[in-house]
Amino acid sequence: MNGAILYPYQRRWFDDDSRFKIGMFARQTGKTFTTTLEIADDLVAAEIEKRRIRWVILSRGERQAREAMNEGLHLHLRAMGAGFEAFTDEFRLSDNTAIKTLEVVTRYGSRVTALPANPDTARGFSANVFLDEFAFHADSRKIWAALFPVISKPGLKLRVVSTPNGKGNKFYDLMTSDKTSGWSRHVVDIYQAIREGLPYDAAELKAALGDEDAWAQEYELKWLDEASAWLPYDLINAVEDDRAGLAENCSGGPCFVGIDIGRRKDLFVIWVLEKVGDVLWTREIVERRGASFAEQDALLDDVMARYRVLRVCMDQTGMGEKPVEDAKRRHGSNRVEGVLFTVSRKLTLATLGKQAFEDRRIRIPLGKEALRADLHKLRKVSGPTGNPRFVAESDSSGHADRAWACFLAVAAASDNAPPVPFVRSGGSRASAAILNGYEYD
Repeated sequence: MNGAILYPYQRRWFDDDSRFKIGMFARQTGKTFTTTLEIADDLVAAEIEKRRIRWVILSRGERQAREAMNEGLHLHLRAMGAGFEAFTDEFRLSDNTAIKTLEVVTRYGSRVTALPANPDTARGFSANVFLDEFAFHADSRKIWAALFPVISKPGLKLRVVSTPNGKGNKFYDLMTSDKTSGWSRHVVDIYQAIREGLPYDAAELKAALGDEDAWAQEYELKWLDEASAWLPYDLINAVEDDRAGLAENCSGGPCFVGIDIGRRKDLFVIWVLEKVGDVLWTREIVERRGASFAEQDALLDDVMARYRVLRVCMDQTGMGEKPVEDAKRRHGSNRVEGVLFTVSRKLTLATLGKQAFEDRRIRIPLGKEALRADLHKLRKVSGPTGNPRFVAESDSSGHADRAWACFLAVAAASDNAPPVPFVRSGGSRASAAILNGYEYD
């Protein structure tokens, strides 16, 4: 290695040349940076010896793959003075879907490919492999089943790093099983990283995160008990997509909106879903804290103007009475429905939402820590009479406000919703046609 300065825990990981190596590191401790440094060092050694090697980086999504290359591998190779060519290609999945790949090729033909992880991409290469944030990969067990035969060729290396993400994934199995042998394991929580020189303030980070569960899991490396979580992390992982949450990806199809009302402490949240085939794609999540009712009205009007909204479900509980009444007047009572959060109605909403996650009929933005924590914090408990109720600890990131907005949007899109005529924002009603069981012009 060409003089890179590493913290002791990073140096131990870098210097460990074990064939199978797995690391559980706290967030923001440089695990991807250090592993791509190891890959760069391997490429340079191969260049000196005029031989070829092959590495594949499997990341959570296209954005993460790009970061591993641009902010990791490219940076290291340039610092080492290694010549390389970088370009973008594509990889076709078994269903003929094309996904972007990022490539680096050196003078003597060594190659690194970075791309989103799924069973097809894991199966498609015979190479050294780096599984980045493996606990967050959807279908991690299927990826593992497809991958391991590929890297079984003698001499190929496997690098696995992640922070914990619940117990329902292959990373948890690899880190905790006493039946696996031949692995070199590294564990570095935020406190150890700081003791060894990482210039962070743990108390400041914890206060900024504002979520005890997220802090315990992602910085203290504790395996959270998922038994009472309504949406375990493996369900959340399975529907994350880096194409979700981008308004520009809306194709003009039928959209459905959920709104959770918050005025002071809690968030005001608008969640927009577009139905594409049988999948509900998140197109936008609008969040405001302390917004006046006038601002909330303006935000809803903006969403109604920009999307083909067929139905809106709004939290009508308490302070929601007037916003719902006003929204019905502006956008029509046939498009806007107020929802009172009774115990039975919350159970219905939460059940519809969970079914969408379980059936993978919804896509949500990838890698948003506050969103993931909000979805995960909802707990189902038994009340004094034995009836189920939902609780969520209120903290600086909200009171599961995003989760309820999501569930309301899913309810708006549910098949048992009545047909709703679509009215243009100008107020005129065109002739109606039927699309996916709903009327719109």
